[in-house]
Amino acid sequence: MSRNDEIADLLEEFADLLEAQDVNYKPRAYRDAAENVRGYHRPIEELAEEGQEAVEEIDKVGDAISSKIVEYLTTGSIEELEELRDEMPVEMGALTSVEGVGPKTVGALYEALGITTLDELEAAAEAGEIQSVKGFGAKTEQNILDAIPFARQTQERELLGEARPLADSVLAYFADVEPANRAEVAGSIRRWRETIGDVDVLVASDDGESVVEAFTDWPEADSVIEAGTSKASVRAGGVRVDLRVVVPEEFGSALQYFTGSKEHNVHLRNVAIDRGLKINEYGIFDVSEVENPDDGQRVGERLGGRTEEEIYGALDFPVFPPEMREDTGEIEAAMDGTLPDPIEEGALRGDLHTHTDWSDGNNTIAEMVAAAAERGYEYHVVSDHATGPGMVGGVGLDDDRLREQMAEVEAVAADADIPVLHGVETNIDKAGGLSTDDDLLAELDVVVASPHAALDQDRETATERIVTAIEHPSVDVLGHPTGRLLNRRPGLPLDYERIAEAAAANDTALEINASPYRLDLSGEATKFAVQAGALIAINTDAHSPGELDHARYGIHTARRGWATEADVVNTRDIDGLRDFLH
Repeated sequence: MSRNDEIADLLEEFADLLEAQDVNYKPRAYRDAAENVRGYHRPIEELAEEGQEAVEEIDKVGDAISSKIVEYLTTGSIEELEELRDEMPVEMGALTSVEGVGPKTVGALYEALGITTLDELEAAAEAGEIQSVKGFGAKTEQNILDAIPFARQTQERELLGEARPLADSVLAYFADVEPANRAEVAGSIRRWRETIGDVDVLVASDDGESVVEAFTDWPEADSVIEAGTSKASVRAGGVRVDLRVVVPEEFGSALQYFTGSKEHNVHLRNVAIDRGLKINEYGIFDVSEVENPDDGQRVGERLGGRTEEEIYGALDFPVFPPEMREDTGEIEAAMDGTLPDPIEEGALRGDLHTHTDWSDGNNTIAEMVAAAAERGYEYHVVSDHATGPGMVGGVGLDDDRLREQMAEVEAVAADADIPVLHGVETNIDKAGGLSTDDDLLAELDVVVASPHAALDQDRETATERIVTAIEHPSVDVLGHPTGRLLNRRPGLPLDYERIAEAAAANDTALEINASPYRLDLSGEATKFAVQAGALIAINTDAHSPGELDHARYGIHTARRGWATEADVVNTRDIDGLRDFLH
């Protein structure tokens, strides 16, 4: 975890504790500061070394917050935050992982019942104590009780977007470790699953002890859990990172084996057995002449193991993209020659879903357009929130404000290096209607329609609602279709086949929202869309320039769904995009 992320987490905790005490204005200030610190292009520790005024260069980081940042980087703690923790000693992250439980609810239940942990919350709900608290009823209590199992599950998994930067950091570290010939992550993080249990790192070397020693000296390691001659585990930023060292000639087979998934590997081993071969973490072997091939790990004629190409090539297979190794038909597709070439990083030509300071973004239209151009995009879409269901705290533009924004978009576009399109993220009400006037929607370049409220509907009602929105003649993109927040709320339980068929029939693109807190559509749902012939839009939902870089999470989610470049609408040039837009 970078120091920027570390500071941002502390500021968000500050905001939660203040909100739990019913402080009105400060939580928003701390959350805005946290978001900008997390996405700032320079390390926060470098700014702090230059002085408090340098820290205040970060937008929405004023004197009070900057002084706390410097205090933490200097002393390792923030006195005021410690006082808030003492006043309310709750496990805020665990409690707020329960859907419907926010910081204010945590504060109320702590004051009334002394609840500090998830176990205590569950016990109070089972005993019927929550409904006795003012402002809570039997339905709220039951909703909390129903949501706790999902919350427990999320507490055991880390978000891909929080763990992947850590994985990138450890790989960059090993690039400079001389005994390490090659390093790669394995397991679910290499398959880019939306949540992961821990970070698995595989290193090729003939000097395992030196690699382990270097690993335990990794600057980001907070503590060493265990260390041997070829294996070690550390904790970094609250995430467990496991190292395994193998000899170079077995690196490819070990990488294939430990990448998984288990189901993919079992299917692959069965194919190998049918051909008189044996695959394990040590290599691939011809055991057709071996009487008892299961008696040893390295038996029979060795056919390969240094690279994954040697493993898969011995079976006449291509190297399967790690994201697709889930035993969902990839092996059969390879056998009949229909395995697609999934979209690659760098294929996007623009982002169709971004926000500015006109709604809840942190930067001006011009700043967001410039950031898109800096990243090599060929066009940019401004799609701020409209008012409507789910928009609270003054977030969102009514129809008059949207028309006012048109003038600024046109002015920015006149001076921009790339085409700028004016859009909106309008809200889907509980019946599928949109919160922006139809005549105005018809004037805008891009219409993204997203659900932000009524996310507890049943499958049939939710599906009908979303299909209704897809069928609206002005809707170009269905934004984050389920409305889920990873590890926070599950979102709408949609019938993905119906959604995909409706999208294909109405030329409406289904969004993969690349925010690592959403990744919505999921890879599994994306596959339904691709198979139905629906188009995909990979968007970041960026609220700041740094969040444009989240596009890679959307790309790899699309790869999990077998999406090719042709399946993604914003891989098209501006003329191709305009041809698609309603």
